Amino acid sequence: MSSIKNDETVTSIEKSATGTYLVDGYPDFLELAFGSLWISNEGVSAVQRMDTKTGRIIASVPINMPCGAMGSGFGSLWVASCTDRTVVRIDPSSNSIAATIPVCVADSETSIAAGEGGVWILTDANGVLTRVDPKTNQVTAQISVAPHSYAAMAGFGAIWITNTGAPKTTKVGSVQRINPKTNTVDATIPVGGQPRFLSVGEAGVWVLNQTDGSVSRIDPKSNQVVATIEVGVPGSGGDIAVGLGAVWVRATNILLSLIDPKTNQVTKRYGSPQGSGAVRAGDGYAWVSAHDINTIWRLPK
Repeated sequence: MSSIKNDETVTSIEKSATGTYLVDGYPDFLELAFGSLWISNEGVSAVQRMDTKTGRIIASVPINMPCGAMGSGFGSLWVASCTDRTVVRIDPSSNSIAATIPVCVADSETSIAAGEGGVWILTDANGVLTRVDPKTNQVTAQISVAPHSYAAMAGFGAIWITNTGAPKTTKVGSVQRINPKTNTVDATIPVGGQPRFLSVGEAGVWVLNQTDGSVSRIDPKSNQVVATIEVGVPGSGGDIAVGLGAVWVRATNILLSLIDPKTNQVTKRYGSPQGSGAVRAGDGYAWVSAHDINTIWRLPK
């Protein structure tokens, strides 16, 4: 499958961005929350808080090797520390650590879901989803899920996780739907090969399949894949986000692709490729990181 069709135009992100910010270290995963952009930066062993208007770093919270996608909810930012094997709760009112919860971390690119009554993180590559009660900062459940599951998102009354499968051996992966009322798996939904990152919103659960670089759209009402979108971005790394009426796919061989959820079609591409990174969208802008060149862009829809 061709990554870019001959008649496709790739727009320069450098020329389109309304802000380009250099951030020392290794600026990687992003989260838009509490009026700011939060940056997971293992290069400086911290989560940094950026002012979305000025691009200035206004706070830095020390965390040993912050890893994976952060979650926001219950008045806090939640981030995993791969070194300390903890989930760290950050109070945005003071930019300080409010609690550390001892848990294992399944993978360096795991992600935390905060919502649907709990904080959720995959804690064992053999297949364990751990639930933390945000009222007590205590682990309240450990749920058996498919092995090689790393990413979690909350929405539509459920927790959604990607079952990536054993590396380089699984042609078909799956997404599991967890019922937060019962702490059990309600559905296992086949998707593409090596599904990794996912996002929830715009009437769907959107899954980036790394084997062929497609995106699977799941209808949360039927628990069925209703569209497979050939984005053409195979390979490791990347990210996916929903916001501003679009689905944003961050990849390595194509910097950024936009999907229209009304048509399930790729409508725009941004380049040039700059290695891997992350994307989040909201409050009028998409934010894109490129950790290899220490850059974050602010991009209008």
